[in-house]
Amino acid sequence: MAFLDRTARSFLLGELISGMSLTLKYFFRQKATINYPYEKGPISPRFKGEHALRRYPNGEERCIACKLCEAVCPALAITIEAEPRDDGSRRTTRYDIDMTKCIYCGLCEESCPVDAIVEGPNFEFAVETREELLYNKERLLSNGDRWESELSKRLELDAPYR
Repeated sequence: MAFLDRTARSFLLGELISGMSLTLKYFFRQKATINYPYEKGPISPRFKGEHALRRYPNGEERCIACKLCEAVCPALAITIEAEPRDDGSRRTTRYDIDMTKCIYCGLCEESCPVDAIVEGPNFEFAVETREELLYNKERLLSNGDRWESELSKRLELDAPYR
């Protein structure tokens, strides 16, 4: 009896028909893929991408050289040098991040008392040489200037979780 059952199933091609029906079912649904370089998917407000140094609205840099981000970095990727200014406040003279060491944990962002260092929404920063991944203060400030509107919106959305 089992022999006749197997023979009937092989002649009726039940597996093929069920497979084709599954294919037709998904053929007419909305596509799940996107055309990546031209279309971008949504990014979570808590996404951690390329680093940036922010400025106050008057143009002054936010970093007060407290060196908490340097101390908390588990990969030892951040190097900060500071000196006092004429008005008695401290500001950084050197702020370097070695992005080849960075593990994108976000501890630097969490430890900063003035939200100076943040990890922005940019995840497309491929380079050709290793030296291009050594970010200096000017590069970080230019990232902050470029992404400021998105960074402030992201920090506002993330505020309930901090």
